[in-house]
Amino acid sequence: MDIYRTLLAINFSILIIFACPYFALGSDPTELTTTPAITTQSIPSTLIEYLTADSHNLIVDTDFYTASFSEEGGVLTSFVLKKYKEVNKADSPGMQIVRLDGSQGYPMGFTWGSLVSEKTLYTFASGSTEFQDNKANFVMKGQGNGLKIKRTVSFSNDSYLLSLVVQVKNVSSSVLEGVAALHQFGSPAIEDNLAKRFLFSGPAYYAAESKVEIHGDEFAKGPLTITGQADWTACECNYFMNAVLLEPGSMESLIVQSEGSDVVQMSIEAKSATLQPGETKTYSYKFFIGPKKLDLLKHAGFNLDKAINYGWFNSIAKPTLALLNFFYGIFKNYGIAIILVTIIFKTLLWPITRKGMQSMHNMQKLQPEMTKLKAKYKGEPAKRNQEVAKLYKINKVNPLVGCVPLLLQIPVFFALYKVLFMSVELRHAPFMLWINDLSAPDRLPIGVDIPYVGGLPVLTLLMGGSMFLQQKMTTTTVSPIQAKVLMFIPVTFTFLFINFASGLVLYWLVSNLL
Repeated sequence: MDIYRTLLAINFSILIIFACPYFALGSDPTELTTTPAITTQSIPSTLIEYLTADSHNLIVDTDFYTASFSEEGGVLTSFVLKKYKEVNKADSPGMQIVRLDGSQGYPMGFTWGSLVSEKTLYTFASGSTEFQDNKANFVMKGQGNGLKIKRTVSFSNDSYLLSLVVQVKNVSSSVLEGVAALHQFGSPAIEDNLAKRFLFSGPAYYAAESKVEIHGDEFAKGPLTITGQADWTACECNYFMNAVLLEPGSMESLIVQSEGSDVVQMSIEAKSATLQPGETKTYSYKFFIGPKKLDLLKHAGFNLDKAINYGWFNSIAKPTLALLNFFYGIFKNYGIAIILVTIIFKTLLWPITRKGMQSMHNMQKLQPEMTKLKAKYKGEPAKRNQEVAKLYKINKVNPLVGCVPLLLQIPVFFALYKVLFMSVELRHAPFMLWINDLSAPDRLPIGVDIPYVGGLPVLTLLMGGSMFLQQKMTTTTVSPIQAKVLMFIPVTFTFLFINFASGLVLYWLVSNLL
């Protein structure tokens, strides 16, 4: 087998793999700048009383987020993350997780059959609460048809975990029956960027040791009902999630339905319950509302870390992310971390790479003999292949060995590809100079917009140049036609990489240089 044809086939296989998502992504790498549903205000780090006399909202302010709860339904109307921005700009507000206007509904709504509605009016038991030992809670009370409802929301100053305990008491003289349901509303399209266009975004749940992603076409024509117990349910996007963590026995069924546009309602129903006069029933829920950061999800329990799944490359991607975070902890720069991880990967692969390079060198030395055999057996392809095989055997050359380093690099490349697009750590992570977001394409502003790309993709052009130099150094004895075809590959890769994350381009550039 001709080594250069093999290399060509491998390179074009990679091109085919990348071409599909590339053209699906489109060419606009910019993020959509959106305004949060509720603007973050300057609030001291305590649980503060009502903002105004007529708004009936209570603000929870912690080191991690600012949240707003409404007396109407006791629902969560705003949740702004302090450590993450809407867009990658200095004056950008914090990331708003609850991107709803209230016309469909808000998260953390509760019903009990037809006796307690989502619009139940609650009153806060106290105007304000202080943190004690980093924890605080507030209570709201309301009434249904023959029922009294008490909602207690608890939270920590240094965590994205919250809890809700709902007590339903029968204050009538009759036996009452109903089904408790927690209603979560969410818009999975939290941000519009390159990654969002091809990674999953929407409702999901984890049950029976498997994560299930529910796509829009499954509930577009009507509600979708899932029965049985789940560890968690969530409305998620590539970087953030609003999840409900479920204790065993707390879920009988999950109902997923569309509320128009991209808004989804997920209703978690418990078993039907009967309340005798004076009897009280308690329902408990836990929530994780925040970034999909692996260590935080593991700490939350309930198998929530399974929300991050890198697919086939999970076994490589997770150690890669851990290594990136390790170097970031030292250098405080993910660009430097990517360079160091690249050096480690290249070092581990060096023995195989060296053997492959030697094989390619030996193949080049056999090119004159190969040319003679091709001329001698021009009309006899079977005989020619037989003689070529003998030539390889006599000289102890394996043409496939030269391809092994490239084949081994492909899983590493895809693992890093997944890590850069799915890991919130890399979102808005700067490197140096004009590269201020390693999860986005690199663009150097030059004062004018370049058609199709906007700014100048300097890092991508350098990567293409390194590939061109690499081809020139390793194809000295091929035919002119083969040389021209191989030189086309750097041009194609440069074109495809224009819209890839700059962190991925950085990895490929450093790998080429090494």
